Amino acid sequence: MRVLIVDDDEIALELLSNALSQAGYEIKAAKDGREALEILRTGLYRLVISDWEMPEINGIELCRRIRARRLVAGYIYVILVTARDGTSNVVQGLDAGADDFISKPFQPTELCVRVRAGERILALDSRDLIIFSLAKLAESRDPETGTHLERMREYCRVLAEHLSRHPKFADQVDGEYVQTIYLTSPLHDIGKVGIPDCVLLKPGRLTDREFSVMKKHTIIGGETLTAAAREHPGAEFLRMARDIALSHHEQLDGSGYPFGLAGEEIPLSGRIVALADVYDALTTKRVYKSAFSHDVARSIVLEGKGVHFDPDIVDSFLQNEEEFVAIQRRFADHELAAPDERPCAVEIPA
Repeated sequence: MRVLIVDDDEIALELLSNALSQAGYEIKAAKDGREALEILRTGLYRLVISDWEMPEINGIELCRRIRARRLVAGYIYVILVTARDGTSNVVQGLDAGADDFISKPFQPTELCVRVRAGERILALDSRDLIIFSLAKLAESRDPETGTHLERMREYCRVLAEHLSRHPKFADQVDGEYVQTIYLTSPLHDIGKVGIPDCVLLKPGRLTDREFSVMKKHTIIGGETLTAAAREHPGAEFLRMARDIALSHHEQLDGSGYPFGLAGEEIPLSGRIVALADVYDALTTKRVYKSAFSHDVARSIVLEGKGVHFDPDIVDSFLQNEEEFVAIQRRFADHELAAPDERPCAVEIPA
């Protein structure tokens, strides 16, 4: 994590720099607000610790200018260091756009705790931006994706919330888990961006060779999200997104793809998304099929209990049928247009 520190006092800069460097942060120092604004233009720094009292552009004015201009694609978290106290000064700082305050003289432990709090806020901002960007990428390739993504995340939320009350899953599925699967389940088919149009958009059933190409979307998605997780090692949500992309076509009896995982070898998030994805495919119209009724879809899900689907997740589905029907109706697709038939730009393997 890079941190920009701003102070016209060299001793104060050295104290801040030493405390944060020892905690593992990469530090850049600016001697006044004007220099800080120029550094922020690089887009490399999203956490700023600034002294309140500085000539020309003080900490309050620096906050205002940061909030008034989109210097980077993302939120900048600002901590003001000040000897001032009293409610009026806190109000002034917050009104200018400061996120937190540290009193002088500061304690290194308190400084690091407040910086870590800022990191958590920025991680949430980055998470939502990354998920939104990747989901829009998937949506751009597949004309069926839009309301499918809305339904998928709602189905997954319902299932996860119910599982959180099951003794077997209580230690694994909490409020954070429910929120994370709600956010990341729309990325289950992100790998379809790597599938040629002649396969992805083909009306009708795929040939065996075409289906072998289509199945690669799980690997493509997993590799994409693994690379993203490598660049953002603190982003736990990317690991769940990767697990979902890789495993949502696995089946409980080991007959799924891409790895033929069985039982609890399949991540719980993948098992949840598997049922939600199949239910949605059954109950919505495609260019090659009509929508099945809820009752027909229900019977197919029941047939797959213990074979395709985790029995506990099927039971959760049965306990929440009314919510599934309500979600399906709320986010019903408009009439689907037949996709263009496009020649393959890549050779389909035999």
